[in-house]
Amino acid sequence: MRRNPYYNGPASDHYDGRRFFNPGEPDTDRSLREVLRWRRSIPDNPWPKSVPVTPTVPAARVEGLRITMIGHATMLIQNAGLNLLTDPVWSDRASPLAFAGPRRVAAPGIRLEDLPPIDVVLLSHNHYDHLDITTLRALHRRHAPLIVTPLGNDVIVRRRIPEARIAAGDWGDDFEVASGTRVHIVPATHWSSRGFRDRRMALWGGFMVESRGTLVYFAGDTGYGSGRIFRAMRQRFGPPDLALLPIGAYDPRWFMAAQHTDPEEAIQIMRDLEARAAVGMHWGTFKLTDEPCEEPAQRLAAGLAARGIIASAFLAMRPGATVDF
Repeated sequence: MRRNPYYNGPASDHYDGRRFFNPGEPDTDRSLREVLRWRRSIPDNPWPKSVPVTPTVPAARVEGLRITMIGHATMLIQNAGLNLLTDPVWSDRASPLAFAGPRRVAAPGIRLEDLPPIDVVLLSHNHYDHLDITTLRALHRRHAPLIVTPLGNDVIVRRRIPEARIAAGDWGDDFEVASGTRVHIVPATHWSSRGFRDRRMALWGGFMVESRGTLVYFAGDTGYGSGRIFRAMRQRFGPPDLALLPIGAYDPRWFMAAQHTDPEEAIQIMRDLEARAAVGMHWGTFKLTDEPCEEPAQRLAAGLAARGIIASAFLAMRPGATVDF
């Protein structure tokens, strides 16, 4: 039996001594036969080669709460004078290869050189559209941020960036990242791998960021599943002021439902959390699955209208967009 190359710790309710798992939730593992079944049935809905983006230059610091969409799951959170980046990816492809794999159709909403000082990186898991070593290396050279991440991802980063400042923890762990700001690692219903032999050997998760009276939730990648984890977060932390939720990479549902939410499920997460506002992410940058490029935003708008929720309560943000909350 191959050992876990990233983490060696005691078994728990979501770790069997070798692999992590989602307790009480649908299985995320997919067989080669299922992958081939999906690939044989891909619909003809090509994305555009590029979409127009006007990059913005953010303020150095913000006293309130401001979100700037960079693209996919990469966002700049500016809150109470602190600057945080989520799952930073500036590379042209979400892939281990520079010449193959999903290519971005939307340029980053902030140029790397235009970033303000970055204090903290929230790194949710190790898939290539979330953990990009090239970007992390550039951020380390320019800003040397503290990287907060679930168990095992610290080993992946340190192998390539030995001097990186990293705080790695389990679901339920928390870290004070600045005076008055604490980051909690919370569950997500997902999986992990960097290759063919390390499936679920590093942990995945989301984050609750408490900062001077505000609460921001970044989901990372997650399926909805039973919804239990979101209701438990509401009970533990109270209603978030803002929830950053994935709305894309969801088709076909028979393959993706256990690991990625669709727009309607993202609305349900917002309601489970009783979040005061939400931002839709994880769409319109990399073509990872079968839905058309604009469909997540369209379905989100229709889902909000069907539930009588005002459109401004849950925004499908585009790269370069900035919103104050």
